[in-house]
Amino acid sequence: MEYVDYYKILDVSKNASEGDIKKAYRKLARKYHPDLNPNDKEAEKRFKEINEANEVLSNAENRKKYDQYGKDWKHAEEFEKARKSQRQHQQAGRQQHYEDFSESDFSDFFESMFGGGRSYGYGHTKYRGQDFNAELHLSLMDVYTTHKRTLTVNEKNIRITIPAGVENGQTIKIKGHGGPGTGGGPKGDLYITFVIDNNTPFRRDKSNIYVNKDIDLYTAVLGGEITIDILDGKVKLKVKPETQNGTKVKLKGKGFPAYKKEGVFGDLYVTYTVKIPKNLSQKQKELFRELSKL
Repeated sequence: MEYVDYYKILDVSKNASEGDIKKAYRKLARKYHPDLNPNDKEAEKRFKEINEANEVLSNAENRKKYDQYGKDWKHAEEFEKARKSQRQHQQAGRQQHYEDFSESDFSDFFESMFGGGRSYGYGHTKYRGQDFNAELHLSLMDVYTTHKRTLTVNEKNIRITIPAGVENGQTIKIKGHGGPGTGGGPKGDLYITFVIDNNTPFRRDKSNIYVNKDIDLYTAVLGGEITIDILDGKVKLKVKPETQNGTKVKLKGKGFPAYKKEGVFGDLYVTYTVKIPKNLSQKQKELFRELSKL
């Protein structure tokens, strides 16, 4: 197996902090994401390498093994167990037919376990494949409805259903779509973390959403009817006379769909901001003066 420098792939130093690694991964994942680079095989290859590097370096335990054992880091635990077992045999005074392991023998040791190379007397062992981690960037409106999407992971297309109401930072598991197992072991899993970009005027809090709406002074004082945008269209609202600045009204069931609760929606909260008129005419100013006297 060829040595892969995961630090070089993410363009970080070996002393990089977890935050530095996360930041570098997100930047590169956005740049080389297949959705942004359709039919670009080189970008697809880079995206695969970036995810693999992040899988190792973002996990403290995996990173420690990688720093110590390099390309064979996945099998570090088995190597240590085998070396410990050998020492125990030697201490017991049993006859040895194999040399003492060193760090440089690490790769040869695993060649013998999985076919070929020297035999050290250990049985064939099955190992579960590596789990993969990926980020999927969606807009707020993308997750307003349940829909299907095709992802490209390790040159394979995976079609998944994204339920309405998925939240920013939420992670789901796609079983069996990770790395291949070794020695007949099962495949790993794929973990997808959603990054929800909100480019709407609405602020979301789980299934409730919040928005500010400007109303003019005359409507606030006398009352009237206004039209506001909601997530799936428009709705008319009646404004009560003498409505104060900062007044909040609730539109029940006009919020965001609840995750995996079909037909259940949160509420929409509208906060009124009363706008003071500008560039008043002389006549308008006189009328306001008359009102102030009353």
